[in-house]
Amino acid sequence: MSQAILALEDGTVFKGRAFGAPVERAGEVVFNTSITGYQEIFTDPSYAGQIVVLTYPQIGNYGANPEDSEAGRPYIEGLVVREFSPVASNWRSQERADEFLRAHNVPVITEVDARRLVRLLRSRGVMRGVLSCTGEDPARLVEKARSIPSMAGLELATKVSTNQPYTWSEGIQPCSPSERLTDPAEPRFHVVAYDFGIKRNILRRLVHAGCRVTVVPAITAAEEVLALGPDGVFLSNGPGDPEPLQFQAAQVRKLLGRVPVFGICLGHQVLGLAVGGKTYKLKFGHRGANHPVLNRVTNRVEITSHNHGFAVDPDSLKDSEVELTHINLNDQTLEGFRLRNAPAFCVQYHPEAAPGPHDSHYLFDDFVKLMTEFRRG
Repeated sequence: MSQAILALEDGTVFKGRAFGAPVERAGEVVFNTSITGYQEIFTDPSYAGQIVVLTYPQIGNYGANPEDSEAGRPYIEGLVVREFSPVASNWRSQERADEFLRAHNVPVITEVDARRLVRLLRSRGVMRGVLSCTGEDPARLVEKARSIPSMAGLELATKVSTNQPYTWSEGIQPCSPSERLTDPAEPRFHVVAYDFGIKRNILRRLVHAGCRVTVVPAITAAEEVLALGPDGVFLSNGPGDPEPLQFQAAQVRKLLGRVPVFGICLGHQVLGLAVGGKTYKLKFGHRGANHPVLNRVTNRVEITSHNHGFAVDPDSLKDSEVELTHINLNDQTLEGFRLRNAPAFCVQYHPEAAPGPHDSHYLFDDFVKLMTEFRRG
């Protein structure tokens, strides 16, 4: 195998072995602490523009399959791991994970000190970087890293969004005969979902909860959404800085009070902007599958899946208009809120659990209940 190099904007260089595609890619270097679910991470559109470091020491050992993809292709710019397994051992596997990434032109660097790299990102914050498997000079790679755009101020949601509306009808399928699932609800509601980088398992969860889903581009006007006759509107996850999405926030503002709204991740941030809030960039973000969140309504702690680098500033929200419902127990950042005068709520984390725990699946049922109450007047 050839040598691979990861160069950071602060001048730090990591050398290792190359897997995946023999190419060079640049992006913001971030880390995720999940133990499993690497294919869902590869294909989550929220990772567009980012090189992902996975802290679990061995990646790729259970291969890849079409069912676990969260989009039609990987969106990560590159992958950094301690060890990448050349063997896929799982009954669901249809190809090796490195073959999957190579087919989609994603480079991988292995045999690096991932622990040292993560400690560096935790202490200094996430940084721009370049991952090269082409034999480029390290000093030139550092200069390239310093020249790429910062994630702050970068609008990526419209770049990963669908260009045309489409319908989604696929529900949740068990991964094995032993997996227990509740019976899917009868489709009673029509939900229009804004695609800012939507994950497939969110769509599956909406269908399982009893929704017929129409997905629309991120640039869709509120009037076009209302013309579809929705019972509810969903605001999806997605990549980049939420602050540039002023058009999207303005459309959501027009929808409030006219139809129930539910947002996840970037959708949470867009709803925050729509009600006059502000967002800010976190030092190294939240990316993992075991983050504790306090539900202040029930006073219960939920173990949740996260993938975000920005947060809504709770001090920018008016208490007379917004009720803060969820708080991160690691750093006290805002993880969810609902409006007092309109049927709308949102969470920053990922209740669809792909990958991650199932503590927050109830939120999809809460959305259905909200649409039921709204329909009854």
